Amino acid sequence: MSQEIALIMALPNESKGLFEAEGIEVHYSGIGKINAAFKAFEVIQKTGCTTLLNLGTAGSTHFNAHELIEVSQFVQRDMDVSPLGFEIGVTPMDHHFPGAIELESFFEHLPKGICGTGDSFETSMSKVTCNLVDMEGYALAKVCKKLGVRLISVKYISDGANETAHLDWEENLLLGARKLLDLYRMVK
Repeated sequence: MSQEIALIMALPNESKGLFEAEGIEVHYSGIGKINAAFKAFEVIQKTGCTTLLNLGTAGSTHFNAHELIEVSQFVQRDMDVSPLGFEIGVTPMDHHFPGAIELESFFEHLPKGICGTGDSFETSMSKVTCNLVDMEGYALAKVCKKLGVRLISVKYISDGANETAHLDWEENLLLGARKLLDLYRMVK
């Protein structure tokens, strides 16, 4: 069964059950790049979607808490093979994909941001140029690019990517889920 858009989020905490309460199917990847890549591949194969919509949370020292930001580019903030002469954020010997993966704009009214993905909960300055951080997006973008599927990604800024980020993230999840659900209704 083929569908145009499939929705993917990292955790049920990010939807707070609001999407399911409205009968919206959400595919949850789990935390981190490996889980995200595996789930994205599985969802695309299973649904035949032409667009994967990623909604979720991100930290930022640039954008204000509670803002919705559309990701225009994903970079890897934890890929560091610089001791061997490679640029931080670039996967060595991966000639098909540069360090940054560009996304087409979908929501003209939303501010745009560069999201640094890494398998750590960021609480300090990233080594790569980015203005928001997550733990799954780059992997989703790479799988989508490899399979010819469009990725749209919107992040709710839940925390300041600082030493209190883990407290702010948990506290702001319900408000974020409400804002993301309102945005999702615009897509459908």
